[in-house]
Formats: sequence, C-alpha cells, structure tokens
Amino acid sequence: MSAGHRHQLYLPGDSAVHRLPPQCKLLAVFAFAVVVVATPREHFWAFALYAILLAAVALTARVPLTYVLRRMVIELPFVLFAFLIPVIGMGERTTVLGLSLSVAGLWAAWNILAKATLGVIASILLAATTEPRVILIGAQRLRLPSLLVQIAMFMLRYLDVIVDEMRRMRVARESRGFEARNFRHVPVIARSAGALFIRSYERGERVHLAMLSRGYTGQMPTIHDISASAREWGTALALPLLALAVLGLTW
Repeated sequence: MSAGHRHQLYLPGDSAVHRLPPQCKLLAVFAFAVVVVATPREHFWAFALYAILLAAVALTARVPLTYVLRRMVIELPFVLFAFLIPVIGMGERTTVLGLSLSVAGLWAAWNILAKATLGVIASILLAATTEPRVILIGAQRLRLPSLLVQIAMFMLRYLDVIVDEMRRMRVARESRGFEARNFRHVPVIARSAGALFIRSYERGERVHLAMLSRGYTGQMPTIHDISASAREWGTALALPLLALAVLGLTW
C-alpha cells in the first residue's frame, strides 16, 4: 500500500520543508490550527502575524502564491456563509455601504474568515510539501487509529482505479452514441452510477480475499518507517511555537 502515488495537490521539491518527516509537519499544522482558533477575534494584528508566519513557510518551501490561491477555492462555502451572517444576524446593527448589518454578525464573519483562511492555507502548504501516502505514514507514527489510517490508505490507493473505471464506462456510452444533454438522460447516468458502485464493491471483495490469502490479519505492514530527529521536531514545531508566542502577547 506504500507504492508511489502523486496527488494533484503535491508540489514536488527539495526544500527544507519538503524534507521534514510527515509526523512533524502533521503535528505542527494541528498545533498551529489550535493556536489560531484560541486567538481572540478582536486582535487583528495577531492574525496578521500568523499570515506572515505562513508566508515565511511558503517562501521556504518555494510554494508560489498563485498555487495557494488557486487551491483556496475550497474555502468558498465558508466565505459565502460568513457574508450571510451579518445580514441575518440579530442585535445591534450598523450601516456599511448602505446595508444594515448586525455588529455581532460582522464579528462572527470576521472570526470565521480569518481562522478558516489561515487553517486552509496551512493545510494547503502541508499537502503541497508532503505526498499523500507519506502523510498516512506520518499518521501511523503519531499513533492515530489504525483502522482509520488503513481506510484512508485504501481510498487513496484505489481512487485512480475507480476514476479509470468511470472513464471506461463513459467511453463505452459515447461509443454507442450516448450524450447526456438534458434531464431525460438522468436515468442512464443513474444506472451507470449503480453499475460503478457494484463493480467497485466486487473489486473490493476480491482485493480483500487476495489480502487474506497472503496473510493479512487486520494490520498493514509498514514498508517505509520514517523517524524524526530532535532537530527536525524543533524545526517543524517552530511554526506553532512562534504562533503560541503571538497568542501569549494577546493575553
């Protein structure tokens, strides 16, 4: 399960951030997110310093700004929700650009946007500097629940298999002159989705039987064990420790 698999979010490189062990980066991102969430929303300067810290990490990892911005599209639902809060919020209201907005809603929207954006950027930097399979190895090193890690490994490993199966089914439909143009074709797409589910389920059963025949006992063997030195831990934890120092100044 540890064969090479390169995800679209991963940006190959040889920077100091790329070379850090995955368990160090996982713990650093988690600790940084906890510090950001614990920061009072009234301290704007603290969030600005957090952004500078992330910019320094991106610069060290040689991750372009445009690369990060393109992948921040995933945050759009949070942004839309945050913009709605001041409109539907209750309590004291103020006028902004001719709109009557809730003061408490504005604070809540800022709180969501600032903290969610910093968390998303930290996650993007983690994904850009660490291959998915290596992240899962780091999760094993951090003693995350083994069953969850194995499920994630299988999902990662066979995602391309299922996508390729979908592509073959689409080619088969188009070779027979089918094109989904309107709602009348929805039943055909639904039957295709059902067939894909059955094929995936049967493939999973065959894979499971093959694993059992090769001695699988519920625990995946670790082929590449990645250890971390004290220096690497210190380098990775510099980000959350500096963020913690900023949080201390807010007190």
